[in-house]
Amino acid sequence: MKVKEVAELFDISIRTLHHYDEIGLLPPKEVSEAGYRFYSEENLETLQQILFFRELGFNLKEIKEIINNPSFDKQEAFILQRKMLMEKRNKLDRMIENIDKTLKHMRGEIHLTNKERFEGMNMTFNEYEEEARCRWGNHSIDNMNFKLSRLSKEEQDDLSVRWDWIFHNLASLRNLAPQSKEVQAAIREWYDFLNNHFTQYSLEAFYGLGQLYIQDERFTKNIDQYGEGLASFMSEAMKAFAVQQKRGSSDEHHN
Repeated sequence: MKVKEVAELFDISIRTLHHYDEIGLLPPKEVSEAGYRFYSEENLETLQQILFFRELGFNLKEIKEIINNPSFDKQEAFILQRKMLMEKRNKLDRMIENIDKTLKHMRGEIHLTNKERFEGMNMTFNEYEEEARCRWGNHSIDNMNFKLSRLSKEEQDDLSVRWDWIFHNLASLRNLAPQSKEVQAAIREWYDFLNNHFTQYSLEAFYGLGQLYIQDERFTKNIDQYGEGLASFMSEAMKAFAVQQKRGSSDEHHN
């Protein structure tokens, strides 16, 4: 299909398709000597997934990383995208229901408690979104191993000592709630340690890393060497950290 036909089929601009080509996100199957772009059936499937990922809040850089990942599977992606859209729809349905009840409350038809007024307003992370980012978009382990290999023996030893201290410290706090001030301070040290020495973690990626601690048995086994149940404990603490930091950032923005 020609670029104009694809643009009309997906209801997007020709300029958008040109941009996707320019950044290497969606190069057409063929380009004629005259410079005309021609898109294959496979191109159309890829474009469909790009648009779904965009609708679900992924930026173009993340989408490019995901679809270019060697382990990326289109059918698996469609299944996961469906789960994400269902979660998004359910969240919107709950918020619409909340608005309807609030309007009735304002008209005096019903009475809502403060707790009821905020039902359906949970803005925490979509677990399927994090699964997608962890599954295809997170190269943190590769980045970590690469950076470690470039350090001197002394630098590696220093990092290893700091690494062990952080994990032993967290293991000693397992009797406390993951949301407690002491645990959150320790998790902040882990977050800063990773960002300062290995790769830049967004709050979403940090949350996703915590999910891997309990989803991937290799992580679980290695972390639990410092204390039984530590992987699960850290996962909960990292989730709480990401949610609290995101909420704090949102409050500062509104103020």
